[in-house]
Amino acid sequence: MASEEATGGLQIHPMDQFVVKPLFGGDTLHWYTPTNVTLWMGVAILCIVLLLVVGTRGRAIVPSRIQSIAELAYGFVYKMVEDVAGKDGLKYFPYIMTLFMFIVFGNFLGLIPMSFTTTSHLAVTATMALAVFFGVTILGFVKHGMGFLRLFWIDAAPLALRPILAIIEVISYFVRPVSHSIRLMGNMMAGHAVIKVFAGFAGVLGLGAIFPLAAITAVYALETLVAFIQAYVFAILTCVYLRDALHPHH
Repeated sequence: MASEEATGGLQIHPMDQFVVKPLFGGDTLHWYTPTNVTLWMGVAILCIVLLLVVGTRGRAIVPSRIQSIAELAYGFVYKMVEDVAGKDGLKYFPYIMTLFMFIVFGNFLGLIPMSFTTTSHLAVTATMALAVFFGVTILGFVKHGMGFLRLFWIDAAPLALRPILAIIEVISYFVRPVSHSIRLMGNMMAGHAVIKVFAGFAGVLGLGAIFPLAAITAVYALETLVAFIQAYVFAILTCVYLRDALHPHH
């Protein structure tokens, strides 16, 4: 009886939803193995193509709903790049637009029941963050040479404090990809884990599940907002880093 009680009762495993699994069975993962991550990243890319390519191919003067959404997304990111990175940054708009749309669809697709949230994995978010980090660093040195190092030298500070501030600036610069990736991953993972916990309570309580269901509804609504905000934060930070590479002067 004791062993049955130990194995029964409330068992919630909120982190099981983040397990990477092969699509075609088995337990062995290789670098070439198609997984649930592969599937949902492919779905995200397909959705982006349907929205931005197929949905706008008519280019109607009076746009359809899909074309309106695509134009709003385009204008939103374009204005963000122009405002933050300046006119010089607009040539890199396609890359930032790609990042933003991929993260938006990755986040929102993860809200579908039984789906997989690709942006909840550090391997995905860190890859994007490192691409941004190395890209803007290389761009800074290509455009300014060693003058790019002036990014770490704060001319407005008192001379005695400049070396100390330079060390702090260097450390904060190399921490960028860490914060850039973990912020997105952590927010996606935390919200989905909380929903899974409440769902477990709802499954156990039966008729008394109204309170967990209300909590799930509230958290789900919050996650819908967070899904967009985190894509926006990732994109705008990319614009800030791009601005620093283009104009490395305090």
